[in-house]
Amino acid sequence: MSNDNVIQNKSFEFALMIIAFTRNFAERTRVCNVKTIAYDPATSIGANVEEAMAASIEKRFCSIKMSISSKEARETRYWLRLLNKSEC
Repeated sequence: MSNDNVIQNKSFEFALMIIAFTRNFAERTRVCNVKTIAYDPATSIGANVEEAMAASIEKRFCSIKMSISSKEARETRYWLRLLNKSEC
């Protein structure tokens, strides 16, 4: 992982935080499917960023992957808001 790419670094750190959060939340609330709710889109953000960085030569592919990452981030925000407001 490149140390000078802020997006790669932040998406990786965010995925680590989500993994810890979902583990803690599931243990605390006994909600088993919390992993699929927030974990999957949150961890795919960084995966799509990594793919985009590897395809830096083909700008269209890079743009598509970064767009997917943005959509995954918005989905993650939605699920985290929902979990926060729910009565779990």
